[in-house]
Amino acid sequence: MLAKKFLIFYKTAITLGLLIAMCLLSSCAEPQATDNQDYIGPSDSQPAIQPPLENEKTQEPNSSPIVKIEPNGPIDITINEAVLISLQKNKSLAVEKLNPQIKRTFEEQALSVFDPDLKGTVSQGRTRLESAPTPGAGPIPSTEKAFGADASLSEFLPTGTTLSLDGSTNRLDESYADDPFVSTRLGAGVTQSLLRGFGTTVNLVSVNQARIDTKISQYELRGFVELLVAQIEEAYWNYSLAEKSIEIYEQSMQVAEKQQQETEERINIGSLARSELAAAKAETSLRQQDLIVAENTLAQARLNLLRLLNPSGNEIWDRKIILKSEPTTPAIELSPVETYVLRGWQMRPELNQARLQLDRDELEIVRTRNGLLPQLDFFITLGKTGYADSFDDSARNIFKKNDYDATAGITFEYPPMNRSAQAKNQQATLSRQQAQEALDNLEQLVEVDIRGAYLQITSVQQQVVAAKASRELMEEKLKVETGKFEVGKSTSILVAQAQRDFLQSQITELTAAINYQIAIVELHRLEGTLLMRSGIASPGSEPVKTSKITSS
Repeated sequence: MLAKKFLIFYKTAITLGLLIAMCLLSSCAEPQATDNQDYIGPSDSQPAIQPPLENEKTQEPNSSPIVKIEPNGPIDITINEAVLISLQKNKSLAVEKLNPQIKRTFEEQALSVFDPDLKGTVSQGRTRLESAPTPGAGPIPSTEKAFGADASLSEFLPTGTTLSLDGSTNRLDESYADDPFVSTRLGAGVTQSLLRGFGTTVNLVSVNQARIDTKISQYELRGFVELLVAQIEEAYWNYSLAEKSIEIYEQSMQVAEKQQQETEERINIGSLARSELAAAKAETSLRQQDLIVAENTLAQARLNLLRLLNPSGNEIWDRKIILKSEPTTPAIELSPVETYVLRGWQMRPELNQARLQLDRDELEIVRTRNGLLPQLDFFITLGKTGYADSFDDSARNIFKKNDYDATAGITFEYPPMNRSAQAKNQQATLSRQQAQEALDNLEQLVEVDIRGAYLQITSVQQQVVAAKASRELMEEKLKVETGKFEVGKSTSILVAQAQRDFLQSQITELTAAINYQIAIVELHRLEGTLLMRSGIASPGSEPVKTSKITSS
């Protein structure tokens, strides 16, 4: 009766084991990352950030994620289109976008520890023996033929449990026996860690660390995209500055040439001394030099912008760029600098990477603390074997007869000193402490960056006002000096100086307007909101909050 009860229990255990194995096999595949996880481009919505944004205009997201430009001919673009083209075509970004995908493969690698493991062996052998001689008879030769096959399916679970199913069959043919001897066995086993290696928390450390590494790479990518967008906008405005500077220098050149021509005419009619001509010619030469330098600056700015845009087509370095966005200096009432600092602490990719690294170090402490525990495992194995002179009969006899084997026990292992585990735990604890100190230091550096950018905007705003006033005064001065020259109450040198001052005031005013645009972009980049304000979606848009896994 006891044997029958055990047989029922054994069949039930085998059935449950098979069901568990099939469930594990069907669920072992993790869902693959979708393209949306690594999407970089126009976004339809913007994430909410606290505290709320001040009353600033943000760039409207482009309704189409693709900006098409002709493969040849001039590139006619706005600032928004320049950003979107770069996100599609820039070669450096194409390199960086692969990092999260590469990191994601390490997640699969870490999960492979929990994949089922199927093993099998087939062997066949032949042995010829001679027995020891007996009195009155010589040695008796004999031949043995052996065939064996076994297969096993095992899987390690995140709980620290190892499940196994195994089956084997062996056939022995002996020359002195009439029938072969066949044994077939089916078995199942369970091993459960009770101390070291127990529970999902420690056994999923590598998986969770791999997932954190993927998130870190996403925030790193976001930081790169923000820097690229800032570079694009800066290159766009620098090209605009170079282009408009040439217009100013050309106008100044025309004025200088006209002034030289008028001076020559007045010298010819005797109303001016010939010595006045040198100053007029010198001023014309200076304007020509300025124009040459400005043209070289424009060519360099165009090359830099083309590199960042990387447009399609042949001979991209010879393509002309037509800018459709004009620099403006809108009156923006900035929020208190503390608002930008708080937002920077939330959104800066570097800070979010550091917080994720802190979580990763916390997980390492979980691993090393578990390593301080003794190894204590409980195991149980169950099996039934059938015997016959053929495989079919031996397989049927597995459940027909009451032969079985059952083993249960506990294994224990612990090195008395355990210095390696203690050293690893100390290293993990110190590394976590170092990461916390690094995070605190980085928060301070971020605050300094934002405060510096905030001061820069305040300074540039004042420069824009002062430059405009200076340009108006220099323009009035030039008119006065030119009028005096025409009536003979001034000299060519004074007129040339007034022209030079007016030219410089024009360049200064234009530069201040461009610097204002760049300063705003830099502030938004340093607070980590540049992509959001530009309507660009990118991985790593959510602020990271550190999770305290271990206790202090």
